Amino acid sequence: MKNITILWLIQVLFFSACQEKKEDQAAQLKDVLVGYFDGIETRDFKKMSALTTEDFIIYEDGVIFTNDSIFKMIESFPKYTAKYKFEKLNIQVDQSSGNIHYLNHANFVFNDTTKVAFDWLESATFKKIDGQWKMNFLHSTVRK
Repeated sequence: MKNITILWLIQVLFFSACQEKKEDQAAQLKDVLVGYFDGIETRDFKKMSALTTEDFIIYEDGVIFTNDSIFKMIESFPKYTAKYKFEKLNIQVDQSSGNIHYLNHANFVFNDTTKVAFDWLESATFKKIDGQWKMNFLHSTVRK
């Protein structure tokens, strides 16, 4: 009986440790996602590149973007401030890949005067590369 109790305790501890690790990895995916959009807010292209894979692409509004094309588009914008808000994040993760689908709301102010709000339905996929999570795909659709 004592051996069964010990085995049961080991299993409970093992599964608890696995669950914590999964929660940690989910938080890391969220950090990558939020960090990428922080890079958009601050025009920090190095940060955005560091958080994505070399073959990263974005599907947005029927157009395929790479980081380079996103950077060029951001550089073409007039001076702006932006604030993103993520809601209803659903995160799935395993040892080497993950995905998040969520709602994204953004408020932009261009040239300190023109205010514009956007709402998107988005999903992102992630890969673990050399022990670090990186976003490798983002799909964005304007919400109606």
